[in-house]
Amino acid sequence: MHALPRPSATAASPARREAFAILLELEKGSAHADDLLRGSRVSKLSPQDRNLATALVLGTLRWQIELDGIIRTLLTKPNARLDLEIQIALRLGTFQLLHLDRIPAHAAIGESVALAKLAGHKFASGMVNAVLRKLAALPKPQLISRSFANPQQLAEATAHPTWLVERWTSLYGFEATKAICHHGQQQPELTIRLSSPELEVELAEQGIDLAPGAILTDARRVLSGDITATEAFKSGKVRIQDEGSQLIGELAGHGEKILDACAAPGGKTLILAERNPHAKITACEISPARFEALRSRVAASLYAAQIEVQQADAAKLPDPALYDLVLADVPCSGTGTLGRNPEIRHRLKPEDLARHHDRQCAILKGALRAGTSRAIYSTCSLEPEENQKVIAEVLADVSDWRQISVLEVLHELREEGRLAPQSASGLQNATAPDGSLTLLPGSLGPDVQTDGFFIAILEKRV
Repeated sequence: MHALPRPSATAASPARREAFAILLELEKGSAHADDLLRGSRVSKLSPQDRNLATALVLGTLRWQIELDGIIRTLLTKPNARLDLEIQIALRLGTFQLLHLDRIPAHAAIGESVALAKLAGHKFASGMVNAVLRKLAALPKPQLISRSFANPQQLAEATAHPTWLVERWTSLYGFEATKAICHHGQQQPELTIRLSSPELEVELAEQGIDLAPGAILTDARRVLSGDITATEAFKSGKVRIQDEGSQLIGELAGHGEKILDACAAPGGKTLILAERNPHAKITACEISPARFEALRSRVAASLYAAQIEVQQADAAKLPDPALYDLVLADVPCSGTGTLGRNPEIRHRLKPEDLARHHDRQCAILKGALRAGTSRAIYSTCSLEPEENQKVIAEVLADVSDWRQISVLEVLHELREEGRLAPQSASGLQNATAPDGSLTLLPGSLGPDVQTDGFFIAILEKRV
């Protein structure tokens, strides 16, 4: 193998600097990668740099467990404690060397060294250079095994926490777990919702190639083009939203006075407004930062006049029995969104599920106190503690509500022409005997890509 060129002394590229900054922010806080990658800093990058920054951030997070294991084997002292900036520089370089074939090794190494220097670690940058050059000299097939026959091997091959893969295998079986893990390592399909069908012509003229939704007739999949650069997106006429998330808003149905109990970031709130143009909608959010983002999004939408945004705790709503339709899309672990928010796998601990469960029960009870007719409970979690067990515990205490089958409402949507024909059988198979719907990533077939969601519909007894 030819000797690698010496690393360049020039500063790191804008894409790598931004990827480094985002990864550092994620390590130090509770932000989500998906949100940061749609932020103002990334939007100022060129399209090419924006794409590279996104690939670097999400790819490094998806493969971080694998990357850290490989880095340790290449350190002179494998148990040495690395400064966070050095660790991130090494992860970025290792990810590029192992997973991005179009990036030359000298660029991956040189820019990682530059990142370490920019972070103030001039001495340690030599170690970054040595480790990555050692890695680049190794043949790739010897580094990574993609074969697996049990949950432990699957976890190692797909860079997921072993405890999570073992849990999913016990819940859903090994084949379904393989599909979940595979989805977690892929860039999610980009799906959008249009405020009017006429926008398709405008978007096509701007180089946006769209395909019909795989689940909903009002959804569109973006095949090519930068949707975020269009005026329709900037004005709020086009919204990026996973089809499973859109389905929750569709399943909610109709009402005159509607409560979205945990509304941020607002995508489902706007679907409620679309589907109920004459309704008065109250959208609640407890987090100050998320409340401000929600308020701004609603104010810029076509539905600002019918939506009242409140900063409130959904578990402690003051006005009982006020709304004929309530949506409780509660905060959760997010294990159904590991492809979109891969950092969750590094933060979540088994004991977190009990904490989420208690909070979710409190929110659902608050939502039912506010409701008079129908309530929708949903999460983007795959964990029973946050899903079926919440419904069971709450209904054991709240006797005047009952669960109905999601199939009833899916039938209504199908009759209205709102469901894509090819999704009907998959959605039916995903509906449990208790009537709840669990969308497992990869479970609806190769042509239907969605994050993981749980949806249950409750009605007040007459």
